[in-house]
Amino acid sequence: MTASISTGAPHTPYWRFPDPWVSGALLLCFVLLMPIMAIIGLASQADGSLWQHLWATVLPAQLRTTLMLMIGIGLTTAAIGTGTAWLVTFCVFPLRRILAIALLLPLAIPTYLAAYAYSDFLDRAGPVYGLWQRWLPDVAYPQFASLGGAVSIMALVLYPYVYLSARAAFVQQSTGLIEAARGLGLSPVHCFLRVALPMARPAIVVGVALALMECLNDIGAVEHLGVRTLTIGIYDTWLVRGNLAGAAQLALMLLALMGLLIVVERGQRPSGRYYLRSGRSRSLPRYSLSRGGQILALLACVLPILLGFFVPVFLLIDYALLGEAPPDMAQATFNSLTLAFAAALTLCLVATFLAYGGRSANGATTQRLARFAALGYAIPGTVLGLGVLIALGHLNTLSGGLVVLGGTVFGLLLAYLVRFLSSAYGTLESGFERISPAMDMAARGLGTARGGVLFRVHVPLLRPAMLAAILLVFVDVMKELPATLILRPFDFETLAGTVYTYASLGQIENASLPALIIVIVGLLPIMFALMLLERAHRDIAKRI
Repeated sequence: MTASISTGAPHTPYWRFPDPWVSGALLLCFVLLMPIMAIIGLASQADGSLWQHLWATVLPAQLRTTLMLMIGIGLTTAAIGTGTAWLVTFCVFPLRRILAIALLLPLAIPTYLAAYAYSDFLDRAGPVYGLWQRWLPDVAYPQFASLGGAVSIMALVLYPYVYLSARAAFVQQSTGLIEAARGLGLSPVHCFLRVALPMARPAIVVGVALALMECLNDIGAVEHLGVRTLTIGIYDTWLVRGNLAGAAQLALMLLALMGLLIVVERGQRPSGRYYLRSGRSRSLPRYSLSRGGQILALLACVLPILLGFFVPVFLLIDYALLGEAPPDMAQATFNSLTLAFAAALTLCLVATFLAYGGRSANGATTQRLARFAALGYAIPGTVLGLGVLIALGHLNTLSGGLVVLGGTVFGLLLAYLVRFLSSAYGTLESGFERISPAMDMAARGLGTARGGVLFRVHVPLLRPAMLAAILLVFVDVMKELPATLILRPFDFETLAGTVYTYASLGQIENASLPALIIVIVGLLPIMFALMLLERAHRDIAKRI
């Protein structure tokens, strides 16, 4: 009689159903890569003589202009953002607390609206030129429709990216180091240059990289000011010259610049974190400035706010009073609000799925896939719109004309999903980090399924973060111009498209009212950011 011996090992199936969270992350990564691969495929099929023609004619000038614009905006935003952040953090002067908040206001002004507002005001037919002629020679009047004008105007509304990063880095710096530097006799300027600035350098670089990404995404401001960048080259090569393959090749070059910025930004984040062994036990020391120093500090903080927010808003209000509301503004407003709400809700659901998948999955695979899928913010709107249009065109061809998605609202939503997923994902990921993993384990121990933990435990606790994600994406979609111009359906106007159309025709007065609506909506994330800053400051105060 033979006895059967059982090893007790569980039966391992030959096939297991894939993890839905990993599968979803892979699908989103495919969606992100789809427009990029479409552009690469089209560019590789182009004739080599086309690239030679572009290089011999327009490409060198456009590349040089783009690099000069990036250098100018990078240096200007770094100077304004870092300088103002240091003043409001370490110096004592009148209105410091109010100015620390007001320095965020230019974030509500898109770059193209600032260019439209300033163009007529600073033109030779405007009031500033009339005053200039009374006191100064005519030949010395600067040309604002130029590269220098683009750098000045765009930097005034992009510096808050650097200001936010630099201020957060300054607030978290060690009190002991600052006091030691002062004890060694360093002046405020030398203390800033030798202690505060080197420690905040990684955060400053990240802020500059974000500002430059917005710069490369711009199409309205540079076109209005006559600056021929690669972004304009893509748009003109495709729509004006009718050369889609040439536009794809230019788009790859712009993507290469964006990739360089991502490498710089990501490379700074790990090395730019400084941890204090004993924490900060006292509030940061502040310098008491002289009378003249207080006046200079006040002017240094007031001028960016005045020129970056209040002057453009007042100019738009003045233009709106002189002009008329566009006849299609009501429909454009409805389209923009509906589109922004649909995109915000969709992105919130997708970002929640990704963030929870990264939290609940074993290993870091899902987290890495999710973070890769959230890199769409680095794709300029012009490149993204072109890639989505090409990809949907291929899908239409493969389906034999049964699936027509290009030039539809679906195409717009797909572009917004790729571009703005990072805003929603980052907000919700930080919200999940505030929830203790013990709550997940307790719910799973009581027999709750993985999906049930999300809906019964996390979603009620994530309502503030989900609301914030919806708000941020809503405003981003309202302001987005390049991808909307390329992918919008026929006879489908948005507020951004209406502003661009009338401004291109030189009718700034008729473009001002829809522009003001965009600015008012843009103030919403500013208020949200102020609430977060206030909460962070209260948390720091409790630990002191």
